[in-house]
Amino acid sequence: MAGKLEGKVALITGAGGGIGRAGAVAFVREGAAVVVAEIDAERGEETAQLARETGGRATFVQTDVTQPEAVEAAVAAALREYGRLDVMYNNAGFSMNEEQGVVDTPIEVWNQTYAVNLFGSYLFCKYAIPELAKAGGGSIISTASVAGLAGAWKKHAYATAKAGIIGLTRTIALEYAAQGIRANAICPGVTMSPRLRQRLTDNPALAEGYRKRQPLGLCEPEDIAATALFLASDDSRMITGQYIVVDGGHLLDTGRAL
Repeated sequence: MAGKLEGKVALITGAGGGIGRAGAVAFVREGAAVVVAEIDAERGEETAQLARETGGRATFVQTDVTQPEAVEAAVAAALREYGRLDVMYNNAGFSMNEEQGVVDTPIEVWNQTYAVNLFGSYLFCKYAIPELAKAGGGSIISTASVAGLAGAWKKHAYATAKAGIIGLTRTIALEYAAQGIRANAICPGVTMSPRLRQRLTDNPALAEGYRKRQPLGLCEPEDIAATALFLASDDSRMITGQYIVVDGGHLLDTGRAL
């Protein structure tokens, strides 16, 4: 039986670990050829190798998502390697330990958080949309966060950048529907990336606090990848302009975010 993404080409940013790596492996397993765009060469190559071990095709391209030339080159690499682009998965992002209010947060923290989370997503949309249109349409998936919906204590740069991704997603969905392009966002709750897993191992009290705030427990990267796979596939062909919350019930806790 053919996979859900058979014949499709996907470009995934921030795929060196966690959610992005899980997405790359899941996409290749379902028949897609995947371009792994990651700034860390060692981690990016490792993801591509893990994806290829499922029996499919994957290529690594070292990419700084904040640099227009690098983003344009990553899209060009997908076309050069596989001849088309069907899925653009904007997953690159990070949360600095702001731990300060709006007044005291250094401007460089705000700028860097926005550059990676929001500006990077915009750049990939800018360069990928024309290629998705040439392929007859496609799917744009962007990783937002429950923080973008409900705010986050002393993480205002991260929360507002993720809210911006939702706004960008809905606008693109409206503007490019006529070209067969869909755009949706995923809003994860607390997800066990390797870095977070280590942090919670070192701080059991923090781990317990996180678990209490997600009734179904902490998410695994594969939980988010399953939703991304759905949004990349034709199973979601009539879904666009939406944000899908995958948070183990996190927002049920009086709407508090990360």
